[in-house]
Amino acid sequence: MAASQAAQRDPAPAAAGRWRDTGVTLDDLWEGDMTSVTIEGDDVLLINVAGQVRAYTNLCPHQDGPLADGDFDGQTLTCLRHLWEFDASTGCGINPANAQLKVFGCKVDESGAIWVDIGR
Repeated sequence: MAASQAAQRDPAPAAAGRWRDTGVTLDDLWEGDMTSVTIEGDDVLLINVAGQVRAYTNLCPHQDGPLADGDFDGQTLTCLRHLWEFDASTGCGINPANAQLKVFGCKVDESGAIWVDIGR
């Protein structure tokens, strides 16, 4: 396992509170991969950027196209519908620059399970 993945690991978030287990582990989501999961009705995009897992809404802010259907080159996430581009590390728009993805808190626990804070 990459050192950057190990450094991101935390003890399991408390079951109480806002953290939700996505059912996805680092073994499922390799560097350069992305996948979508539904957590309590929210469609969440999980993306592994250079060993760091990020979580965003799985909807492009342009016309709500599913970002999981788009392209990820390891740094840039591109929406399939109209080719809007986002920095995969931050969710900030590249083209157009004023776009922004909704960001969810994301942690990887000691076992490699990926947890997301959906804000509830």
